[in-house]
Parts: sequence; C-alpha cells; structure tokens
Amino acid sequence: MASPRAFTAVVNPAAGGSASATGPAGRLIPLARLLREAGADVTVEYSRGLEHAGALARRAAGTGRVVLAVGGDGMVGRVGGALAGTDAVLGIMPAGRGNDFARQLGVPSGAGELARLLLEGEPRSVDAIEANGTPVLGSVYAGVDAVANDNANRTRLLRGSAAYYVGALRAIASWRPADYRVTVDGEKHRRQGYTVIAANSGYYGSGKHIAPSARVDDGLLDVVLIRYASRTLFFAVMRELADGSHVRRPEVEVLRGREVRIELEGPSAASGRTLPYGADGELPGVLPVTARVMPGALGVLAP
Repeated sequence: MASPRAFTAVVNPAAGGSASATGPAGRLIPLARLLREAGADVTVEYSRGLEHAGALARRAAGTGRVVLAVGGDGMVGRVGGALAGTDAVLGIMPAGRGNDFARQLGVPSGAGELARLLLEGEPRSVDAIEANGTPVLGSVYAGVDAVANDNANRTRLLRGSAAYYVGALRAIASWRPADYRVTVDGEKHRRQGYTVIAANSGYYGSGKHIAPSARVDDGLLDVVLIRYASRTLFFAVMRELADGSHVRRPEVEVLRGREVRIELEGPSAASGRTLPYGADGELPGVLPVTARVMPGALGVLAP
C-alpha cells in the first residue's frame, strides 16, 4: 500500500479580508485534521505576500511534497505559477473571494470531499499562461475590469465584494473607449471597446463566466473582446456573464490562439493613456502584455 502523501499548505492568512476562523487559516484546520487522521504529513507555511508564497511553494515541491495553495485566485495563481513547468503537484483549497480557477476545475470546497480528493486523486495536467514572462493560471485581462480591480484595491473604507462593486461602478462611469491592437498568433485585430481577456479558465471576477468555451487542457487561450457599446448595453452584457450568454451578442467576439499580445494603439496610444492589466485577480503592470499558453505545464489534484 502506498504511503500517504505529504503536504505543505501555503496560506495567505488575510485572503478574503479575514484572518479569523472564517479566513483561510481557520478554514484549513478541519481539512488538515482529516488529512492527518488519514496518516498524511501536513505542514503549514504562512506567506508574507505573493512573492514569498511562490518561494515557499518551490521549496516544498523541491522536497517532493504536494503543495496546497490555501486562499483565493491570487494565491492559487502565484503558487501554481511558481510550480508551472516542473513535475510538482498542486492541491487547491478554495478560501478566497473568487476561487475562479478552483471553480473551473470543479475542486470541492467541503473539507471531507476535498480531503478525499487530495489523498486519493491523481494529478491532472493543466495549462498555464506566461504573462510578460510570469506564469499565471486563470486569465490575463486589460480594460474596464482591470481598472475596477485597481479601484477596489485603492478603496480604504470598503472591503470584500462591496469594494469590487463600487470599484466597478467608478470604472464604468469614467470609462473612455480604448483603442486596442490584439495580435493572436500573429494576426492583428484592431478594436475599440471595453476590455480584452485572454482566458485559460472560463471564470474570472468571482464567478463571471467570461469564456464559457475555455478549457484548461486544450493548449489554447480563449480571447474575449467586448467591443464598444452604450453603457446601458454594457450593463446588459455584464448581467449575462453569470451564465455565459453574453457571447451571443454581436458586441462580443471570441478568438482562440496560443499567443496573444494586447496593446493600445491609435488615439489611446498617442495621448499617452495607460491601462493596467490583471492576472488571476492581481495587477502586475500596464499594457502592453503578451500572454502565451504553457500546455500541460502543471499537475493539479482536481476531478
């Protein structure tokens, strides 16, 4: 009989805005208890930030341990990205606000079901994305969504979903159409609009089904372009993100490719305008960004 797996849980203690019993550290306790009762070796490492989380993950994987990312999409993306291209095995405990990559994979949130998956499941090969040289997992996006994310991060009086809601309203109210040049596998597409998303996972933004046909194991990125329309129509598109029906609108275009470059051109570039881009809920920088798929780069314990 094979020996039980050894796990190192890398925890973001403040994900979801809480370091209490309802935060990641507190929610890890029942899962860790079940794993240990089954004979598994479980150690816990608390990260001081995303860079530190990546370093902890690489160190644990170097000793043959399964790395368990405990937190939201930022934590999962950074830990998984740090392991991409290696033979390491990643486990995910969804414990943040969005948990979109876990949702795409069907990773359970209940301690009992998740413990069985971690103990008995076989690693599944999934794709990652290299975004301006940094591996991430779910999606890379640039537009009103990244501005909303930036607004939420700057909000001091609100936290959690309220901060994102207010940040999104501010972003939409002040939005000026952006002139994009989107190059997909060498083919240039010039569009004026709200946002461009290069998606490995179908979900982003706390459950929004932005790319319903995206798969994490097909070696391709789904590129979703939301072209310019009235704000009223844009809000209708946003409501349809819940079930993915927005892709049927003529203002929404879906392309596919292995390499995607998103940049500003025309009046947007000439005016010196800058736009942030997001990746797995974080904001690494401003456009331009090049996103390349990394086929089968990561082994994940997932259904």
